[in-house]
Amino acid sequence: MAIEDRIKNYWDGRSEDFGRVRRRELESADADAWKNYIEKKISARSGLKILDVGTGAGFFLVLMSRLGHEVTGIDLSTEMLRAAEENLKHFDCRATLLNMSADELNFVDGSFDVVLSRNLTWTLPDVEGAYREWRRVLKVGGVLLNFDSDYGDANFFNVTTCGRGGVSDAQLDECGAIKNALSISRRRRPSWDVDFLSSIGFDVTVDEDIAPTVHLDKSLDFDRIALFAITAIKK
Repeated sequence: MAIEDRIKNYWDGRSEDFGRVRRRELESADADAWKNYIEKKISARSGLKILDVGTGAGFFLVLMSRLGHEVTGIDLSTEMLRAAEENLKHFDCRATLLNMSADELNFVDGSFDVVLSRNLTWTLPDVEGAYREWRRVLKVGGVLLNFDSDYGDANFFNVTTCGRGGVSDAQLDECGAIKNALSISRRRRPSWDVDFLSSIGFDVTVDEDIAPTVHLDKSLDFDRIALFAITAIKK
């Protein structure tokens, strides 16, 4: 089975559990913490066109919709998109949902003011291609915000990154096997991301670990690996 199919199947199988976790997070203090962090990075402007790549269960879609932005979420997993739709309905929010690959976007150049991504790039077979596509669809001066962790050396039985609660050993095995098959797992991050994004025409800054800022609800039991935040502005 192709790695892309394994990735899709894995996250399809995680969608129900993932949807519940994201809903709990949206009902916790973490939601305002994330909102405040992102607003500072996009200068708290309203009415922006925002693309959430790898939207999963729609966490950023709900947050950005509440702020009055025009939001589009894409995901390779059709089941994750269903979870996102349920969360949008639950919180009475609106967004456009599309089934699409992160490295092959069906949007014209300069379509968006902001591109968001959370915990996605570590799962991508072609991160370089994805970054180039995200730059292409951004307007000049547009902002890419990528939140992720350096999972390359992680053993998912020792951290909770794949959502250890409610996740089977078989799922953790598959999660680890997929990770180990991807070239991004052999990069040291976020330094690699900063260098690559700079090389393709972004001005880049990085916060090495924002977990203490945005993971406030300890009952959600997020993993113990640093959560970096990359802010990249298209030149």
